[in-house]
Amino acid sequence: MSTAKKEYKRVTVKSLVDMKKNGEKISMLTAYDYSMAKIVDAANVDVILVGDSASNVMAGHETTLPITLDQMIYHASSVIRAVNRALVVVDIPFGSYQSDPKEALRSAIRIMKESGAHAVKVEGGQEIKESVKRILNAGIPVMGHLGLTPQSIYKFGTYTVRAKEVDEADKLIEDAKLLEKMGCFAIVLEKIPAKLAKEVAESVSIPIIGIGAGNGVDGQVLVIHDLLGITQEFNPRFLRRYLNLFEEMGNAISKYVDDVKTKDFPSDEEQY
Repeated sequence: MSTAKKEYKRVTVKSLVDMKKNGEKISMLTAYDYSMAKIVDAANVDVILVGDSASNVMAGHETTLPITLDQMIYHASSVIRAVNRALVVVDIPFGSYQSDPKEALRSAIRIMKESGAHAVKVEGGQEIKESVKRILNAGIPVMGHLGLTPQSIYKFGTYTVRAKEVDEADKLIEDAKLLEKMGCFAIVLEKIPAKLAKEVAESVSIPIIGIGAGNGVDGQVLVIHDLLGITQEFNPRFLRRYLNLFEEMGNAISKYVDDVKTKDFPSDEEQY
């Protein structure tokens, strides 16, 4: 299998399938605002996820459940205005697609029309198949999400690793194949055993993107605030922090405060 890296001026859902075929790993990060999305896109990240994790890192909620469809559209619109290359995928928030396929379609259409996003993401398999079908039939690209699904946190009761038992692992594989058959262009697998994730990736033709799912999948996704060390209280095994911006930004701000208090800022050169 070739590992030659093709240059993509614009990443599309087809690009991701091509990357899987060519053995090129897919990079995916979250972003929720214009400034951060501009940096992420310029770094050649393949997929930007406007995740409902904005509920946690942007709004300070304990779970992803409180964020609304209007708020997701606001964040997605901000990201889209910054992006030139990446594929932008937007989470449909909790309560906006699970129980009513017609509501699911309305939610997906609002995201696409009002934000300009390229695709939507939903959590679940068999239990939401009618909603997924309705969205796909409208021509809207859908990314699935299996394993640990944060919108179902109160059902699980914990953020622990999922699908360690045979029954749940078998259902996860069946759900992945179902999502592929229905026409989803990719699936996120969150916090499941690496061996199972690799098996899923090898059993479907669409890209499998992992978060806490080992290195046998087709790509990786992290929350940008975790990668940059802006968040400090979140320390799962799968997270690699590339910076400690919480500390670095805090030091810079403290220096600014000191300079203001000591009348060092602004200097003569910084005045008009």
